[in-house]
Amino acid sequence: MFRIEESFVKHILSLQKDRPTVVFTEPDDPRVLEAVCYLGRFIKPVLLASEESVRAWAAQSLSHLEPTRVEFALSECAFVDIPRQAALVEEFAADCLKNRRCGSAAADLATARSAVSEPGLFGVYAAHLGHADMVVGGARHGAKDFFRPMLAVLSKREVVCEAGFFVLPDEHPESLYPHNIVVFGDIGVNATMSPRKLADVAVGICAVARDLIPEEVLPEIHGAIVSYSHRGSDEGPSPDMIRQAMALIPGLLAERVRLGRRYAGIRIAGEVKISAAVSRRSAELYGGDGLGGGTNVIICPNLETGNLLYDLYSSRYPTAKKFQVIFGVGFRGVDLAIDCSPEDVRLAVKASVLRLHRYGRWTRTPQDTFFRRHRVLAVNPGSTSTKIAVYEGEVETFSRELQHTQAELAPFAGRRIAEQYAMRKDSVLRALGEAKLGPGDMDAFCGRGGLLRPIPHGTYRVGEAMLAELRAGLGGEHASNLGGLIAHDLAAPAGKPAFIVDPVVVDETPPRVKVTGVKAIRRRVISHALNQIASARRYAQENETFYERVNVVVCHLGGGISIGAHSQGRYIDANNGLDGEGPFSPERCGSLPQAQFAELCFSGRLTHAEVKKLIKGAGGLIDLLGTSDLREVERRIAAGDAEAAEVFDAMAYQIAKAAAALLPAFDGQKLDRVILTGGMARSAMLVERLAGYLVGLGCGVTVYPGENEMAALAKGALRVLYGREAAREYTSPDRASLAPRPAIP
Repeated sequence: MFRIEESFVKHILSLQKDRPTVVFTEPDDPRVLEAVCYLGRFIKPVLLASEESVRAWAAQSLSHLEPTRVEFALSECAFVDIPRQAALVEEFAADCLKNRRCGSAAADLATARSAVSEPGLFGVYAAHLGHADMVVGGARHGAKDFFRPMLAVLSKREVVCEAGFFVLPDEHPESLYPHNIVVFGDIGVNATMSPRKLADVAVGICAVARDLIPEEVLPEIHGAIVSYSHRGSDEGPSPDMIRQAMALIPGLLAERVRLGRRYAGIRIAGEVKISAAVSRRSAELYGGDGLGGGTNVIICPNLETGNLLYDLYSSRYPTAKKFQVIFGVGFRGVDLAIDCSPEDVRLAVKASVLRLHRYGRWTRTPQDTFFRRHRVLAVNPGSTSTKIAVYEGEVETFSRELQHTQAELAPFAGRRIAEQYAMRKDSVLRALGEAKLGPGDMDAFCGRGGLLRPIPHGTYRVGEAMLAELRAGLGGEHASNLGGLIAHDLAAPAGKPAFIVDPVVVDETPPRVKVTGVKAIRRRVISHALNQIASARRYAQENETFYERVNVVVCHLGGGISIGAHSQGRYIDANNGLDGEGPFSPERCGSLPQAQFAELCFSGRLTHAEVKKLIKGAGGLIDLLGTSDLREVERRIAAGDAEAAEVFDAMAYQIAKAAAALLPAFDGQKLDRVILTGGMARSAMLVERLAGYLVGLGCGVTVYPGENEMAALAKGALRVLYGREAAREYTSPDRASLAPRPAIP
């Protein structure tokens, strides 16, 4: 059986830059509510009920689901209690009364208010007026309460049709429907029929099938228009109407092909007997009707036949994957069958979301009524540049890497890094000005965290204690110290909050991690905490759970390598990548045999400065192969360089060894995943080698290439703005707490 839901997920995620807002008019239906628990990765759900009511329904009907899944799904939802939405009801009622398209006999404003206060019509108007992108209903609402007004309000075309998709189980004879995929459509939702409308219906339903079924699965879509009777009938298209429609279809298909070459594989036959369309034996007998190797799309002569076939196949093949799709409402409506299952709901929503992303030219919800798009400026200073990015919600809308020339940096040579902040702040303001943005346009500012004292992970409000330490460089001199300073100075005049997120000094490790065999030396934890924790959070979100519920090892693979253990929302162990501990990397030597290293240090061959440079900056691949570019190493391997191959394998082995060595950090708990991130995670060769070395852990490997720092900064601020996380306060070291964060219920 074709895995249609996996296909939907794959293609949605490949296209998705943001999630559309989808209104569910029937959250009190257990099937709908269960489906919502599996849709949070793809949509922003709006449930038309109070949060208290939804949680009560979930407790009553979803006890068979894993509690964390339900809690995570509800944390992603907006809850809309219609009686409390007076402004929206007024807006919807005014439009309903003005346009008279809401399907009700609204004679005055009071009647219109009453009509749009019903969940079905409220959801339809939310989609119609841009407060949402899609509305889902029909599981409990009758046609007059949802389906008909939805078509009346949302239809974008003269012709509207609904198609029922089936992916049949393997026991069905595949020779009738290629790949056992069949689509039943009908002309029943159109009040009157003409040859042009019939042709539009046939092409439209076949186009929907082409939109949703990959060409590698079905290279061609074969459609068939079923003739009600060879004598003609008032209840369906006559043979003469079908012939006229068939004459129009080539032109309509040509228009479709101009929209996309994928439609070139659509083939439509006319005047097909119903028996030939649904019977293997009849198809063989009536092959001359144009079915050839079988059909995938059957356009039925009337609504009753379409419904009959849908119900017949639903009953005969209960394990079939099935859902309904509407053509002609601009991807904005999903009509559910009264006997739908939670899986049917998921498939119907994902099908419409895929079409919205792929062909609806959708970029974002027109209005942010239900999910506020807070605007956040992220600032990430580096040694010779400052990266900035503006996020509206979780979508980046502007970014710039501001390069600082040698002439600009020369006056600060040998001076404190904090002295650069005014120069860098001015460059940020200029770049924002060029984009016609200013500090007043932001809801919050977030800077890269600097070398502070060890602190727990989280989003920290930039306050006086933090500013004093960053200005003084008490933890060391590094460009990241400027992040909090710049964010604060941009935010303060506008009266907006400034934050930092997960600086390199995040330390939640127990004492056993820091004890060494030399009393005078305690291990320091300095790592790529921002990307480490962001990658762990991303994995949790993609698996529809919380960071506080997963056990993962994250391998940040860049110029430096840090490998961290994340257990149930705590960052409990990591190598000190800054000082070269752990595997050797492109620029760092990694952990070394102490006696041999001591001999080298005191041999007189290297100065103190040269030793420090070997540890960080001139070690690893640079010392071994003369390059820090892993792509160059791979090119040498491809050219037959045995030394490069040996060094590459040694680095991969040491990375895998360090990752596996963190297993005891989880105190016997199951490891959920190993995550590879950072610039070197773009190397397919390295990923393949690491996955092979780590297969014995039994948890699998997930890859998030790149450092993703700007998004991590913005998301940290957004968690606070959305109320999902409380901002932490940075205090003096005697009051700083490393206590666990409150558990999510």
